[in-house]
Amino acid sequence: MNTGAPLNLRHREVLAAIVRAYIDTGEPIGSRTISKLRQDSLSPASIRNVMADLADAGYLAQPHTSAGRLPTEKAFQAYVSALTANRVAAGETERMTNEFRGLETVRERMERSSFILMDLTKNVGIAAALPELAQELDQIQLIPLAESRVLMVLITRDHLVRNRVVMLDEPASPEDLRSICNYVNRNFAGWQLGQARMELLRRIAEERELYDSVVRKLQVLYHKGMLEVDTSPEVHMEGASNLLGLDLHLTREKLRELFHALEEKQRVIELLDRFLEQPAGQLAVRVGLEEAHPAMKDLALIGITIRLPSGLPAKVAVLGPMRMHYERVMAAVLQTSRALESAQF
Repeated sequence: MNTGAPLNLRHREVLAAIVRAYIDTGEPIGSRTISKLRQDSLSPASIRNVMADLADAGYLAQPHTSAGRLPTEKAFQAYVSALTANRVAAGETERMTNEFRGLETVRERMERSSFILMDLTKNVGIAAALPELAQELDQIQLIPLAESRVLMVLITRDHLVRNRVVMLDEPASPEDLRSICNYVNRNFAGWQLGQARMELLRRIAEERELYDSVVRKLQVLYHKGMLEVDTSPEVHMEGASNLLGLDLHLTREKLRELFHALEEKQRVIELLDRFLEQPAGQLAVRVGLEEAHPAMKDLALIGITIRLPSGLPAKVAVLGPMRMHYERVMAAVLQTSRALESAQF
């Protein structure tokens, strides 16, 4: 069999049966097992010939001379490429949406999403919101403090709140701070933060609506980070301990390395960015994550990139063993993402 040639229908069917049987049992699969599962006229001898072809093409491995065959990473990739996520019933989406009602912050919703995914799949649930300059301003508040300090509060329309205390060279009266707040909120509410900062800088040079002393203080506050947000991602992961029960053929040291990698927020973001490259709304399945970390060779990632109602980009995903029930996990990811997209703050 040509290793680069596409599989014909019989080879695809037998390969899918082998992968499903291995997912269910975790044991090497023999031709008699597949013959019983297929319930058709294809004999064990014919199935053995097909399995030999699949082995030659790199889809199957034989751990021992007399044992059955195990699907390889290539087999899982071929298997998942033929799957489609189940449609999510409207009632299920509504039920899931209720999970997010009453949660007012992005942090709370990401935390709940990761828990839901872990609970539905018994694998590792991951949810990450990715703040960026596209966030929209809801309002700012400027609160005078002692010793010429000002508490700057920035609230975006996705309910992220950022506080920062800054020191001014000269005191600012409550009236001046109120004037600045009114001006910024009246002129820039609803603007993307990056665009608002650029336009505000342009206007500071020519603004005639405010008194000179207020313009000076506005300029100082601008350079001290007004309309800037911390763009670090909001990442939540639940169920990492589920990996302990898997036979990943890892030494204790490699297992420690894996857990250390998953504890690093930036590593998790890189994992999501690298393997969830499809356009927003398209489910992605990646089998074998050795590129991200050697200890992830036998793991798979199923996830999707979405935009929250506020426009904030987010990713939800499940990390689990290569031997997982893909249809079930795909449905759980799709269901959770749809509910998260439709849940209003």
